[in-house]
Amino acid sequence: MSQSTLAPQQRLVVAIAALASFVAFLDGTVVNVALPAIGRDLGGGLTTQQWVVDAYLIALGALILLAGSVSDAFGRILVMRIGLIGFGVASIAVALSLDPLFLVIARALQGAAGAFLVPSSLALITSTIRGPLQGKAIGTWTALTTSAMIAGPLIGGLFVDYLSWRWVFLINVVPIAITLWLLTRLTAHDERRPDTRIDWLGGAMCTLGLGAAVFALIEQPNLGWTDPGIWIPLVCGILLFTAFLLRQRTSSSPILPLGLFRIRNFWTGNVATFFIYAALSLNGFVVAVYLQQGAGLPATLAGLASLPTTILMIVLSSRMGTLAGRWGPRLFMTVGPLLMGVGALLLLTVRTDFDYWWQVLPSMIVFGLGLSVTVSPLTAAILGAVDTARSGIASAVNNAVSRVAGLLVIAALAAIIGGSLDLDGFHRAAVVTALLMAAGGVASFLGIRNTKRADASADGSRTPADTAPDTSAPQST
Repeated sequence: MSQSTLAPQQRLVVAIAALASFVAFLDGTVVNVALPAIGRDLGGGLTTQQWVVDAYLIALGALILLAGSVSDAFGRILVMRIGLIGFGVASIAVALSLDPLFLVIARALQGAAGAFLVPSSLALITSTIRGPLQGKAIGTWTALTTSAMIAGPLIGGLFVDYLSWRWVFLINVVPIAITLWLLTRLTAHDERRPDTRIDWLGGAMCTLGLGAAVFALIEQPNLGWTDPGIWIPLVCGILLFTAFLLRQRTSSSPILPLGLFRIRNFWTGNVATFFIYAALSLNGFVVAVYLQQGAGLPATLAGLASLPTTILMIVLSSRMGTLAGRWGPRLFMTVGPLLMGVGALLLLTVRTDFDYWWQVLPSMIVFGLGLSVTVSPLTAAILGAVDTARSGIASAVNNAVSRVAGLLVIAALAAIIGGSLDLDGFHRAAVVTALLMAAGGVASFLGIRNTKRADASADGSRTPADTAPDTSAPQST
């Protein structure tokens, strides 16, 4: 087998991982374009729209750490099966929702199930594909899963306009069934560690801490900071999350191993992830909603607005992952976010006399180029910094960072846009998106080091040779 070609079982692993993650990522963004229709059907205004997005992200972001530990302990395939089945059931519950409260609860259950999909799927790749091909495999996974985040508005728009927003969630049953069938064709077996203990209390502290703080941020515009219903949950949430971090320092089986953050590329990559994915979440939410409520586009056309970005992601991500494997991730992780920042600023050309071709399309193209350059090298840099045995929790931490970034920026949406998503609010969101992207690029430039692709030591740290610049010849891919 050529070193530049994935074996059939390796291709199957990538397909399974991509499909499983695609479902979770798709639902994180497909809902954006459906929010106006959900609001018309169930009511609740901007607050309900925020909760529909953040209920999913809270559960996903908080439980994904616990899921990473469970994945490493009990096996990636088993955990993936549980996540797929749970996600399918929760999706049906979302589609059958008759009031905002039931919808928000069902979305939280969806996020909880999604938390068991993402770390197990990516860990399945990193534990079965090593060496030069890993960058290519991660690039392919990234192209498919990240394009789900961009294609979501298009898929959602088609269903909203021609069927119902409820079909946006019912359609999940199809890829879930396909993924469950593909798992039966996989020859790889789980490697379980029955002696591993799971920090269930830590998981509860993390979930409740994040949930309380986000509740305060979302409801603050309605009640004000002085209301006990705001400052009490905010203080309790911060204290609980702080206690969670302190517990992780002393726990014998932490769900967030703080020692991982001693690895330079891991912690700086996660700092960059926080800024970049906060910007992605803000941009995705604001563009999908404004194009309908502000520019007056139907849901399908609002979704089609992001199609150029999707195409660029699918075409370029795998290639960028390969190039980053040769040249190192630092250049890509610096230039990519800066390009996306420029793309966000191009949205300042949007005016009341709306014209997609001149005011939005240039932004989508530049944004898509930047996203294609960024995501595969970012993922490879972070996961390549730790050993295979810790790949599940490393993936979980990185995904938790990205989801928490998204839920915090959506929770703070009212403050960012000035209370109303009119044209001025849309422009303010574009500027904030650009600033967040710039911060991600600067963090990557200052922190990321191009390292030799070698396995990490057993405790998750890197050897001295691994921290040296990669001076080897480019690897064949």
